[in-house]
Order: sequence, then structure tokens, then C-alpha cells
Amino acid sequence: MPMKKELNILAISGSLRNHSSNTLLMHAMIKLDPPNLKFEVYDGLNDLPHFNPDLDVEEGPLAVQNFRAQLKHSDGVMICTPEYGNGVPGVLKNALDWIVSSGEWLNKPTVAIAASPSPMGGDKAHASLLLTLNMINAQVLHEASLTIPHITLKMNKQGVIIDSEIQHALENSLLSLEDACNQMNE
Repeated sequence: MPMKKELNILAISGSLRNHSSNTLLMHAMIKLDPPNLKFEVYDGLNDLPHFNPDLDVEEGPLAVQNFRAQLKHSDGVMICTPEYGNGVPGVLKNALDWIVSSGEWLNKPTVAIAASPSPMGGDKAHASLLLTLNMINAQVLHEASLTIPHITLKMNKQGVIIDSEIQHALENSLLSLEDACNQMNE
């Protein structure tokens, strides 16, 4: 049996806080260590300028060029986002806005996860994120995308998942992402 190709996954946290639940969740998912997935953490949300179509000429600002290059060279994307003000955090929405007209996310397998300490699990951020991802023609893996309520009861402050049901769901999300990326590369 031939060895499977290593797949490059761009991991994005929608929070700028170093110890946010979603950043910890993103790192916890990476530590689940699926054998054929190689993760690259995107840490440039804070560096992206406010979206301005007047700046989006030729190559655009350097931070935007770097983000687009990371997207272009990834086989798939995993996003973990909190909810702010019943929506996607502004910095994540800003990043997505820079991609609307450039196409790097086109048909790219994507898992979208929203986690929150609230009982709603970031459902409004998740819905808003899905609207934008669909607009930019990402291949959203709906069956693998999750909302996680009460995240602080399912993951400890060190970022260790302590809920076996959530861990299993996250593992399945990553397997779905791997399968979708492999199908795109066939």
C-alpha cells in the first residue's frame, strides 16, 4: 500500500488572545496528531491592515501577501473561532475580506469550529463564518464543522481536552478534513 501524501493544513484561531479557549482548542486539535496532517499555525491576524479595496491592487500589502501565500500552499484549513457581539470577531472577518476577490480559498477543504463558554457554543459566529466561507467558495465540510458549548467544561486551562465525546468529534473532524484534502489531490 503506497504511503499517503502529507497534507498541509493552515490552522487559524479567530482570537488574538494567546490563551483564548479557541486558540487552546486549535492547539489541542493539532496535538491529536493525525499522521498525514502537517499543521501551520497562521499568526498574522493582528498584522493585516483593515480591508480597503484601494490597497488591494497588484500584490497588496505584505501581510496580505503572506496570508494569501499560506492559504495557496495549504491543502486545507481549520478555523477555531470565538463569538464576539453575536458574530465573527472583527479580525477574522477582516482576514476573510482580504480573500473575497483573490481566490486562494476556492474549493479548499475547510473545517469551521466555534467554541464558547456559553450554552449556545458560538452558534451565531459559526453561522456568520459559514456565510462568508461559502461566499469565497471554500469547500466547507459541514459534517465536520462544530459548535462547542461550555468549552471551559470540556477543555482545561492548559488546553487539554477532558471530554471524551468532544475529543472523538474533533478527531472525526480531522479525519474528514484529511479525506476531503486527499480527494482534492486525486
